[in-house]
Amino acid sequence: QVQLVESGGGSVQPGGSLRLSCVTSGLNLDYSVIGWFRQAPGKEREGVSAISSSTRDVIYAQSVKGRFTISRDNAENTVDLQMNNLNSEDTGVYYCAAGGVHTLRGSRYDYWGQGTQVTVSS
Repeated sequence: QVQLVESGGGSVQPGGSLRLSCVTSGLNLDYSVIGWFRQAPGKEREGVSAISSSTRDVIYAQSVKGRFTISRDNAENTVDLQMNNLNSEDTGVYYCAAGGVHTLRGSRYDYWGQGTQVTVSS
């Protein structure tokens, strides 16, 4: 059974940082693309970042480039998202997902976590 569990969300002031973690089980991380997505209230789900199975290719949404960094540790079955210089537009529920295509399109992912809330507010 494939499971993805996110952690690390919370409340932070603008300009602050958070590090999200996605722990996976039941899948071979060596062959899986892992993506991070977010959804703000009243908005559609948005792809934030994705990292390929080789760990060499990463994708970032334009809105987070230069502020967010995705990384993976296949031995520990984890994928992290370091988020710096957060602003109110980054508020939302963040999900990690596993799939086979290196893309920010959520429809191409097969397995999803339950999400973790990130709130950026002064």
